[in-house]
Amino acid sequence: MSATVTLRLPEELVDQVGEIAKSTERSRSYIIKKAIEQYLSEYADYQIALDRLNDINDKVISSKEMRKLLDN
Repeated sequence: MSATVTLRLPEELVDQVGEIAKSTERSRSYIIKKAIEQYLSEYADYQIALDRLNDINDKVISSKEMRKLLDN
């Protein structure tokens, strides 16, 4: 199932999306959908990192300790 969403974008951004769509032989909708999917995925990772950074119970280790753990 899909839904239609309307948004306003600066003309230069629309032009950039159009150029990418043309060079990849995809629709502008496809390019925008993929960009939003990537943003949401990265945002989720960013939010997890922030949550861990702000968690006072999450142990902080040095880079030396991290290297040691990764060698195992």
